[in-house]
Amino acid sequence: MFTNDASKHILNAQVSIRAPCCRQWFDCAECHAETQSHKLAKTNEMAFMCKKCHKAFRKDMTAYEESDEYCPHCDNHYVIEAKTAKPVVGVEGGDARMDARMLKDERVKPTTSHSIFNPEDDDLDDLLG
Repeated sequence: MFTNDASKHILNAQVSIRAPCCRQWFDCAECHAETQSHKLAKTNEMAFMCKKCHKAFRKDMTAYEESDEYCPHCDNHYVIEAKTAKPVVGVEGGDARMDARMLKDERVKPTTSHSIFNPEDDDLDDLLG
């Protein structure tokens, strides 16, 4: 069974790989480890499923060449640098076009606020008593 779900480990996976041990399709070895109770078996011949044209193909890993980095059906370059998910701390908000309270307008000069804790503020001397 082929699942076309995106890997949460490799964000730009171009192929799915069929695990020889359980004959299921995975985007990466970590996806296999999370869902299976057994270790991933190693093999010299790997089965791939291209995510662009959805066609399967096999590659002999003992005689792997640079030309083998492309899908034989659609020439999709599937051997690329992996993009992995990185934890990010951010602020969630609604659509800024509807509610812009979270945005700071750099064009507006800040208003000076008077505070009783600012000893340099001469205008508040009469209010302190």
